[in-house]
Amino acid sequence: MEFAELIKTPRVDNVVLHRPFYPAVEGTLCLTGHHLILSSRQDNTEELWLLHSNIDAIDKRFVGSLGTIIIKCKDFRIIQLDIPGMEECLNIASSIEALSTLDSITLMYPFFYRPMFEVVEDGWHSFLPEQEFELYSSATSEWRLSYINKEFAVCLSYPPIVIVPNSIDDEAVRKVATFRHGGRFPVLSYYHKKNGMVIMRSGQPLTGTNGRRCKEDEKLINATLRAGKRGYIIDTRSLNVAQQARAKGGGFEQEAHYPQWRRIHKSIERYHILQESLIKLVEACNDQTHSMDRWLSKLETSNWLTHIKEILTTACLAAQCIDREAASVLIHGTEGTDSTLQVTSLAQIILEPRSRTIHGFEALIEREWLQVRKAGHPFQQRCAQSAYCNSKQKWESPVFLLFLDCVWQILRQFPCSFEFNEHFLITLFEHVYASQFGTFLGNNESERCKLKLQQKTMSLWSWVNQPSELSKFTNPLFEANNFVIWPSVAPQSLQLWEGIFLRWNRSSKYLDEAYEEMVNIIEYNKELQAKVNILRRQLAELETGDGMQESP
Repeated sequence: MEFAELIKTPRVDNVVLHRPFYPAVEGTLCLTGHHLILSSRQDNTEELWLLHSNIDAIDKRFVGSLGTIIIKCKDFRIIQLDIPGMEECLNIASSIEALSTLDSITLMYPFFYRPMFEVVEDGWHSFLPEQEFELYSSATSEWRLSYINKEFAVCLSYPPIVIVPNSIDDEAVRKVATFRHGGRFPVLSYYHKKNGMVIMRSGQPLTGTNGRRCKEDEKLINATLRAGKRGYIIDTRSLNVAQQARAKGGGFEQEAHYPQWRRIHKSIERYHILQESLIKLVEACNDQTHSMDRWLSKLETSNWLTHIKEILTTACLAAQCIDREAASVLIHGTEGTDSTLQVTSLAQIILEPRSRTIHGFEALIEREWLQVRKAGHPFQQRCAQSAYCNSKQKWESPVFLLFLDCVWQILRQFPCSFEFNEHFLITLFEHVYASQFGTFLGNNESERCKLKLQQKTMSLWSWVNQPSELSKFTNPLFEANNFVIWPSVAPQSLQLWEGIFLRWNRSSKYLDEAYEEMVNIIEYNKELQAKVNILRRQLAELETGDGMQESP
């Protein structure tokens, strides 16, 4: 298919653009295969370059011969285009709708993008499973790399290489895979070097109504326990939902078969409930006519902060089991692709200082959500639409945005413990929904390999990890903290993430200026500290010289 077939009118003059925080500007609107571009051809006027994939919905209005298109973006921005001529307006709207809903992933911009920067680091090879495993193997010999899933023979959503207990052979792992939803057998997610405890992740066991069991599964997860120790199974479904799953062939671990494990149910919502929560929240944030009571009521009704609290509470529980009770943890819901990933990832941020650095956080996202795909978050399905699209499918859900919001909540409570800043998290949110990079394309590892993303697209990390870009994402307050951090999950401690949800509704000019002033003060302080150190050395040298002269 040629993009030209979808573009009914490629160019329109005298179009007026209205967007947040900028004066209205008149210019020429152009449509390409992947971008909507408006240029006024005036000095000191910023052009608009908008990826079609960032467009969530459009509305059309007409007054006489003047047409107006309201573009609602996946990053929650709203843009208005005033277009002279009804036919031109209809053609532009039709073209935008077609170009923003392409069915084929290979027609998306990452497959056409060519970087304008020098690629110093290939992000596709920055976080290989073998490299990540070396971090564990230096501390323990109880785990091994297994190539059982080569060519995705056992599980489509697992990578070819997985980490399993050293005492469990591949044949036993195959049997366990038939007992877990989607073939997602328990795999290592995190090893706590302080006491050797681990976090594992899997799909639900397929016990069904007959109480089916799998001795190999029992042996596998028991292999992670120390002598005389108990473990915890954290099920991210309510007990009622988990029991209902048995009627569909799923279920949960029976205490009689897993006597050394205590099962805890911590209900975390998923799918359409989260999507509806996001829609309500964005709608409330965009309505500037609310009274205080109305605003607080709308915020509460959205339940967004309630979801944040549920996820953070469960992550803290997992971290407490590991660090304070010295007990290993197995985490799963139904499939192990959504709430499970939120909990395992946040628990690592709480426990592991490396995960709070830029490179470590990138590795965490790759390890838990992307490249290694131990449970494979289906980004293509979950992020197909955002908060404005009317035609909702049941697979869309802001799971990753909720994860980023939880990270921001912890960052806000521990502003000196993270190497990255809020801008880094916002950038990740933007690229999950619309990007020139191929990092978040696809739904599982098998699909990503068939698309040949590593060969045909650029990794987001190749751009992020350039020194010139890293400086923008670095937290000036960062001081390495090698301790576990315990965030508060009290309702009073959780706040609306204004940097995401209110950034198009009110200007951040003064906050940006304050941030710049803070950076300047910190840099000036470093310069003064360096001068103090030089003067101290000079003073010490002078005192040493005087002492030598006085001695006979």
